[in-house]
Amino acid sequence: MLRAAFWLTALVFLPAGLFLYFLPPGAASLLGVSPLWLARVAGGLVLAWGAFLLAASVRPDSRSVFALAAGNLLTVAALVPPALRLPEMFPGALRSLMLGLSLVLVLLAVVGMVAEPVRRSRL
Repeated sequence: MLRAAFWLTALVFLPAGLFLYFLPPGAASLLGVSPLWLARVAGGLVLAWGAFLLAASVRPDSRSVFALAAGNLLTVAALVPPALRLPEMFPGALRSLMLGLSLVLVLLAVVGMVAEPVRRSRL
């Protein structure tokens, strides 16, 4: 279950990172992103985060589970306030997508924390 949480979270971040990194100028103006290099840097960071999650899924430990949960919850903290406070800036479909993605990320963070591997002592 824990590996599935890592894989599903990586499947969210990898395409998002690739999209931001290779963001066409037309989509940048549609999304309101004004300097394009900022979207590229953010895409590189999101892509690196997705790659880390794939690598961490091979052998999850308590540190990688903490990173999974913290990263997901920080992303949710960045997505939810604008979606709720600025409904006139976002079309209904984009707002629903942001809130749905936030819900998925919260659920995956909870699954990761609940399914955290138990540390075994060597006595």
